[in-house]
Amino acid sequence: MRKMAGDISELVISELGRLGIIYDMIEHPPVMTIADCMYAQRALGAVVPKNLFLTPRNMSAFYLCLMSPEAEFRTADISKEIGSSRLSFAPADQLMRLMRTAPGAISPLGLLFDEGCEVRLIADKRLQSERRLAFHPCVNTATVAIDLNDFINTFLPFTGHSLAWVDAYAGQ
Repeated sequence: MRKMAGDISELVISELGRLGIIYDMIEHPPVMTIADCMYAQRALGAVVPKNLFLTPRNMSAFYLCLMSPEAEFRTADISKEIGSSRLSFAPADQLMRLMRTAPGAISPLGLLFDEGCEVRLIADKRLQSERRLAFHPCVNTATVAIDLNDFINTFLPFTGHSLAWVDAYAGQ
């Protein structure tokens, strides 16, 4: 899978199929905010988490943080919880380099392209109670819903990534 060419969303969908992951997908006009994603959330019956691509100032590490849609991002709280110096949003060029996507289409499905496992995945504990999560297939004109179990136990091991749960509401 690693040497892929072609439309990025088609590659992501192809890999889900190859892994035997059952998914539902809808196409839609480009979305840029979590509020824009609420249509997809309702249509797919799955939670669309906030996807934040983060790094400390010296860019010594990269994190993809999945948060409940209603959670307020507080960089100090998340930084403290994972034992990192203060996190901020990582540059778009690093997002493209590591996950082959752009701001507005950030997705853990882009971990397929992080061959060196440079991106650490962290997620809000509240997402553990969701049956299905929905993500962009690395483009913001479609949304794909998959079972949380398939995401954690099939998709992530295939990519070589693990998931660390955090309490996104710790300081709230």
